[in-house]
Amino acid sequence: MSWSRSVFSSMVSEVGYDSDAKEMLVTWAKSRKQSAYEGVPEDVADTCSRAPSVGQFINEQIKGFYPHRYV
Repeated sequence: MSWSRSVFSSMVSEVGYDSDAKEMLVTWAKSRKQSAYEGVPEDVADTCSRAPSVGQFINEQIKGFYPHRYV
């Protein structure tokens, strides 16, 4: 199952998850570019989308831990 949620963040406008590809999708607020982080477990993506600071969560728990590409 795939999902997407709008988030309240100065850095991120949306966090989503593609369960077929096992990727967390992040839409950046300023550039509107979308990043895919490969291999992120769905529960981690869900936690990220509900974090008090989505940008901080991504910086501390996602970047550098999962392969990244722009989509």
